[in-house]
Amino acid sequence: MREYEIHSCEQMMELIQQIGFLPLLASGIPGYSAEEMADDDCRYTILPDGGWDWPLWKWKGIILNEGNCVYGKFFNGKAGFISLNWWAHFCNYRRNTYPMPEQGSIGQIIMQTIIEQESIINRDLRALCGFTQPKMRSRFDSYVTRLQMACRVVTQDFVYPHDRHGKEYGLGWSVLTTPEALLGHQACSTDCTPTKSLALITKHLHGILPHATDKQIAKLIK
Repeated sequence: MREYEIHSCEQMMELIQQIGFLPLLASGIPGYSAEEMADDDCRYTILPDGGWDWPLWKWKGIILNEGNCVYGKFFNGKAGFISLNWWAHFCNYRRNTYPMPEQGSIGQIIMQTIIEQESIINRDLRALCGFTQPKMRSRFDSYVTRLQMACRVVTQDFVYPHDRHGKEYGLGWSVLTTPEALLGHQACSTDCTPTKSLALITKHLHGILPHATDKQIAKLIK
């Protein structure tokens, strides 16, 4: 994937539109992630004062607001971007693969809470759903990840805490919503069957990843 290199936020937004699917971090296919395509100046750096700088990470919010794409944990439970041109097909295929959570299940309660709130910070959602004990956080995150894998929940934006000097710090908190609330119902539907959508996605990925095996691509989008 060295023919694709990222040197700026604008270039990353262009790349997402060009290739349609872009995992943020290592995807299981060598070279196929924003992290691996990024110029050295865009990667994680520890600063002399003990802080850190990671332009690639900081661009996420800008891209979500300006990049005509959707972001969430879509790729084998890991985060990445999907252009709006491909979202309806991906949503069509994944929702057929991951059925709606059963009525009264934890997944359904989480999703219903998001729908009622329209959008909500991840940590606030966790509190509303009763996952308040420290050891329950990872369990809660796994339910949210599954809803994102099912294309029922996406990340709308990121918010950051501020220190006493008003400076943002930390990795930020996800603001979660549904694709319908973010994009509208039409952007989440297609006349194709889920099987046809999967075939189109697979063919496209083989086109941009000629070195990837059938197994690697299937694992990425299963």
